[in-house]
Amino acid sequence: MPEFQQVFDTAPQTEASAPGRVNLLGEHTDYNDGFVLPTAIPQRTTVQLSFSSDSQHHFYSQELDQKVSISENHPTTEGFASYILGCIRVLETTGYTIPPLNLYVTSSVPMGSGLSSSAALEVATLRSLRKLLNLNIDDIQIAQFGQQAEIQYAGVQCGIMDQMASSLADTNSMLFLDTRTLYRRVLPFPAGAEILVIDSGVPRKLAGSGYNQRRGECEEGAKLLKVKALRDIADPQAVEILPEPLRRRARHVVTENNRVLQVLSGVSAIRFGELMNASHTSLRDDYEVSVPPLDTLVAMLQETPGVFGARLTGAGFGGACVALVEEGKADAIACNILTRYENAGYKGHILVPEIT
Repeated sequence: MPEFQQVFDTAPQTEASAPGRVNLLGEHTDYNDGFVLPTAIPQRTTVQLSFSSDSQHHFYSQELDQKVSISENHPTTEGFASYILGCIRVLETTGYTIPPLNLYVTSSVPMGSGLSSSAALEVATLRSLRKLLNLNIDDIQIAQFGQQAEIQYAGVQCGIMDQMASSLADTNSMLFLDTRTLYRRVLPFPAGAEILVIDSGVPRKLAGSGYNQRRGECEEGAKLLKVKALRDIADPQAVEILPEPLRRRARHVVTENNRVLQVLSGVSAIRFGELMNASHTSLRDDYEVSVPPLDTLVAMLQETPGVFGARLTGAGFGGACVALVEEGKADAIACNILTRYENAGYKGHILVPEIT
């Protein structure tokens, strides 16, 4: 693949990177002002930047081997470039002047796996712009700008979790986040446990899936319950008055928030695993965002010795699942599960721990 110098006939002036994330608990709660518990993954997206020699922005993706040029006469775009241009446009609406740029993206965060490749791209882009242009923006603002870029320019009505995780989380701990107040706490992983992430092999596209529909159902449910957001309901019984499917959608959000809050006081790996298992059941039955390959993969993990719990991660409709397993056993468990998964007719691959 060509490098920056070959694509743009000049050297990069700066670069920055950001990680993908896996969410351990708190799925579909962030756009309901709720609680989430992500951690960063080793895979990262890197953005290199230089000033453009003409009046256009030029973006290149190494993974897609695709170059996009954008002039003021054609101010919109799609695909990977829409996230980058969205970041630039959001900064411009905030009052910053962004000159024409050359931007080169390379990433090891898999696309379509539910590990926030888009948020990693947004945060890496904004970090690079901050360095190149000496912008006075902090890590939380970077997350907020990235979220607005995705909503306004990529058409995904996302919450703030993915961008906050990419901007603030690390791979050695869990990030508890209250998405309404942005209060956060760094928590240790349960003692004696490590994370395993396996891609189901079923890609998903958020804007084209039921994601925006689920968000609308939650907003409708909150309106009927006369609260600002479903986060304001703590008792699952309170949602029983709602019509279907709003009752089940709201029940998932309320119970999922309660699962995240349980972890705050400190729980064992066994209890954490039970919460993950309950989360998957709720995502499958009440929120209806799972698919048969994910359910197969999760069930195989849940019945495997050494696995405390497993669930789909990300928005669903495909993507990856995450498991909490006994420390030191992730590699062996992953290889065993992949063989069984392939024997069932599917093709997955291990994402965390990284295979070197």
